[in-house]
Amino acid sequence: MELRHLQHFVAVAEDQHFTRAAERLLVSQSGLSASIRALERELQTPLFVRTTRRVTLTEAGRALLGEAERILAQVRSAHEAVAAVQGVLRGTLALGTEQCIAGVHVAELLAAFRHRHPDVEIRLRQAGSGELAEEVAAGRLDLAFAYRTQADTDQLRSVALTAEPMTVLCHPTHRLAQDGAAVTPDDLGGEVFVDFHPDWGPRRTTDTAFAAAGVRRTVALEVNDVHSLLDLVDENLGIAVVPRHFRHKRDRLTALPVKGTGETVYETVALLPPPQATSPAARALMTLLETGGLATPPEGVHPS
Repeated sequence: MELRHLQHFVAVAEDQHFTRAAERLLVSQSGLSASIRALERELQTPLFVRTTRRVTLTEAGRALLGEAERILAQVRSAHEAVAAVQGVLRGTLALGTEQCIAGVHVAELLAAFRHRHPDVEIRLRQAGSGELAEEVAAGRLDLAFAYRTQADTDQLRSVALTAEPMTVLCHPTHRLAQDGAAVTPDDLGGEVFVDFHPDWGPRRTTDTAFAAAGVRRTVALEVNDVHSLLDLVDENLGIAVVPRHFRHKRDRLTALPVKGTGETVYETVALLPPPQATSPAARALMTLLETGGLATPPEGVHPS
């Protein structure tokens, strides 16, 4: 099995189109088609369902995709490791992060990294923590800053960044703001909630806390960015349960501590492959984070 066949296969799977994949790879469409046919002959099974408009993966193709991506990531890491031994850090750093992640100032960290390693191309994408964990485990991301979603596995490990309690944000005229006291999940049972997509770390933390307390809640207003959430709360359309550092993003909102949630905290981590599969660029970024004074825990929060 040739590496170029796997590269061609992954490109077609990503673009779902032979012509677009060929253009991106700078190869002829006939050459790309021949490469895919050779791979299918070797594996003795079709990898794509071809139509006049698009191509989709067969069940065998879906099974191969994850393995092909991991193999190509390992090959890339091998090339970068050799370059690092020679004193030059180059290649690509593929980083994922949730929005407004606690424990690290992502833009500042990447600026410092680029200054030290100008030959490394930086690629950044935002997504929910569950998706980011899958991307790191599959080798599509070198590392990610996210909410701790699971215990470490053979394909994924975590490095703690920080942990903090959850806070209720509400409009100053809301009844909770008038009381001004700490609240429990029971106190919030009948409220209208603004929250993030279920894959986001803050949503997962809140869902866990309410489930542990045996309180059912309904998220009426679901968003995918922090500013929309704050705008909706600011218009008194609902309340939000968020990590404590969010209270500094909109000072005119009332912030109330949450009690009665046991050990439930919002814990953020750096997600990485196992040490032997971690790219030199990812190791360099983590070293910069750990030694460069760029971690920024929220007020009153200490790394866990």
